[in-house]
Amino acid sequence: MEKPRTIKKVFKSKPVIEGAGVQLNRAFGFSQLPHFDPFLLLDDFRSGNPRDYLKGFPWHPHRGIETITYLLEGSVEHRDSLGNAGVIYPGGVQWMTAGSGIIHEEMPFGDPKGNVAGFQLWANLPASEKMIRPRYRDILADMIPEVHLNNGVSIRVICGEIEGTPGAVTGIVIDPEYIDVTIPAGTVWNHPIKENYTVFTYIIAGKGYFSHDKEPFSHETEGVSYFDMETGPLMDNGALVLFQTDGDHIHVMTEEKPVRFLLFSGKPLQEPVAWQGPIVMNTREELQKAFEEYNNGTFLKEHRGEP
Repeated sequence: MEKPRTIKKVFKSKPVIEGAGVQLNRAFGFSQLPHFDPFLLLDDFRSGNPRDYLKGFPWHPHRGIETITYLLEGSVEHRDSLGNAGVIYPGGVQWMTAGSGIIHEEMPFGDPKGNVAGFQLWANLPASEKMIRPRYRDILADMIPEVHLNNGVSIRVICGEIEGTPGAVTGIVIDPEYIDVTIPAGTVWNHPIKENYTVFTYIIAGKGYFSHDKEPFSHETEGVSYFDMETGPLMDNGALVLFQTDGDHIHVMTEEKPVRFLLFSGKPLQEPVAWQGPIVMNTREELQKAFEEYNNGTFLKEHRGEP
């Protein structure tokens, strides 16, 4: 490792309402799209109030993307037009490749204390795979390997490879890395990143420094909790750190408190994006056709179950 990546921009997740009235926090999406290629959106649906989430996400379509749901508390029931049905529990993942088109529903439920906690990431598909056959994968918690490093850092590997341990999900075209990292107090962690790949972290607990630089931000920076300009930016829960493509690794350091965060990286597609609601294509014409097909009943190219 030679040079740590510097920080391009920091975002703070913001409240939005989705589905049938689910209150959640959006880390990024839509207007921030150019920064995050090949990723489209990251939602944080952590809540201890059932009224925030029980209305859920009833039947709705997707085309041209992959949706990845990672759960920490509570449960999420899933059904789709391919006939898949199941429930994910804490530590589990639902990985759905919408491809040519799928209609599904996701209904969250709290644990005995009423808590639900999870994250949904949308990843784009390249033009060559927008209309591939839909696919659904249910990854149980014990299928996701956990790597424990000598310095006390622990990493759950959903995608990618850590210390020779491959993640639970492979064969994804954007070559993503998706890891859940916990760093104890008073620890430094350096992590290699592939050249020119988009990379960002989303802090879900604790506090950590994500840069060596004393002045790592441009005037565009928004939503930062606060700074320690001698050490770098100290980030806390709900902060998203987007990195430049100027180095070969990211540097994270903790002091008095540990930090836990999700790390994502992927190969940019560098293709045009036409996006409306749950459908993401490359042109407005493709987008219009998708909605026309949905309205006239020809949207599903693979149809084996409800609705």
